[in-house]
Amino acid sequence: MKINIYYGGRGIIDDPTLLVLSRMTGVFKELNVQVEQFNLFEQKNGITALPGTLKNADGILLASTVEWFGVGGYMHQFLDACWLYGDKDKIAGLPMAPIVMSTTHGEREGMMELASAWEILGGVPLDGICGYIADTSAFERTESYQNYIEKKAENIYRNMNQKMETLPTSNQAVKNRVSITKITDLTPQETEQLSRYVSNEEYVQKQKEDIQELSSIFRDKMDKDHAAEHAEDFISSLKSHFKPMPGIHAAYQITLLDQIKDKDICIKIDNQDMECKPGEAPGCNVHVSMNTSVFEQIISGRITFQRAFMEGNLKMKGDFKLLRTMDQLFEFK
Repeated sequence: MKINIYYGGRGIIDDPTLLVLSRMTGVFKELNVQVEQFNLFEQKNGITALPGTLKNADGILLASTVEWFGVGGYMHQFLDACWLYGDKDKIAGLPMAPIVMSTTHGEREGMMELASAWEILGGVPLDGICGYIADTSAFERTESYQNYIEKKAENIYRNMNQKMETLPTSNQAVKNRVSITKITDLTPQETEQLSRYVSNEEYVQKQKEDIQELSSIFRDKMDKDHAAEHAEDFISSLKSHFKPMPGIHAAYQITLLDQIKDKDICIKIDNQDMECKPGEAPGCNVHVSMNTSVFEQIISGRITFQRAFMEGNLKMKGDFKLLRTMDQLFEFK
């Protein structure tokens, strides 16, 4: 027979829970029981993989200390890992005895909390041990307390060994009807492997970096595709709203500052003829630059090129007179 102990305290020297576990471990070994203790504070980076250790256990002890409120975070992390990654078929019917000692208050509530959590997981909670210990040294010297712990350990061993049946509880009904959360359709072996990956900080960090890199790649691709769509729409709008003016011979370059690809539009006008295409216009007479949102306002007719310049949303280099003619060459109304 094998009993696993999962200790969720901080491991401080005068922790009364450790004294109880030490006495109970001695009783179990006298009964030829193999005992293995897992200190969660020492394995905090690998708690998600610990549910895999339940496989070879005939019973377990969940032990923690209430130092100010509740049983502590390490124990909650372990129970969360059992819910997410534990083999539910193995947990079902696995007996558990809660051991909760308090240096302040709330030991009974803590013991009930562990019992309820284990029931919802599908396991069988047994009668455990709880108590308030103000002075650890006095507790250790009191023979009646030590005898009580030994008797409790014998009862726990007997109940685990005999695998006594229990009556159904409402917590089990909650598990069966309400709280079934299917995270993935993985086999128990795949779930256990996933828990090992989750507990590996280097693996998790590498996955986060890979996700960020992929997100960056897809975001850049979407930005480029979006920019290409914008350029085509802008060129089409410029062509459709062109109003030729006699005697105009000029080259314009429009630069969209917030675009990555196809951010330049070249416009060449020769009297009645107009050429508009993506790209730069070397030696242009007018070079204007603005954000895409400003250019969208211009082609939708809400503002003019000159107004955008006056408001400081458009920057310009070249012949200012030719800039003013842009509002006559392209009537966006």
